[in-house]
Amino acid sequence: MKRAFFLFAIALFVLATLTSCQKKAPTTAAQAKETPPSAASPAQPVRPVPAPDTSDDVMAQDLFSINRHGYLKDVYFDFDESSLRDDARSTLATDSRWLQRYPSIQILVEGHCDERGTEAYNLALGDRRANAVRDYLVAQGVAAERLRTLSYGKERPQVAGHDEAAWAQNRRGVSLPQ
Repeated sequence: MKRAFFLFAIALFVLATLTSCQKKAPTTAAQAKETPPSAASPAQPVRPVPAPDTSDDVMAQDLFSINRHGYLKDVYFDFDESSLRDDARSTLATDSRWLQRYPSIQILVEGHCDERGTEAYNLALGDRRANAVRDYLVAQGVAAERLRTLSYGKERPQVAGHDEAAWAQNRRGVSLPQ
């Protein structure tokens, strides 16, 4: 009895679904040209398909999308150093132009270290690295009140590993829109 009722309920559901979801047969481009305008359905206005947005409209994006896109690039430091290398200055010059283009975006500058050294030493070194990035951006014309700094020391490595290749990628300054 229960099984018959269950099968009847399923059949009824399928029938209701099929009758409520009837679709109009798809129209090909050739058929659309052959249909005179008076025969077109007045209930369906023709809307142009919007072109994909190819502009760099950053302000229309959420913060997750902005950060995922990577408009701002990481800079890397030499071992036990907080002074900016030439490649870091070049990267930050590009970042500063982007930041000047979008003056309402606030930035968090993170300082990171590799796993060598004590926790306290790496926190201080990460702070010096974050401030080096911040100071360079300010010198390039980015308003200081838009920039905050935070040191993670060795707590958030970008790459797992215990060799120079991994350490080199973990000694970094990261600028994130907030």
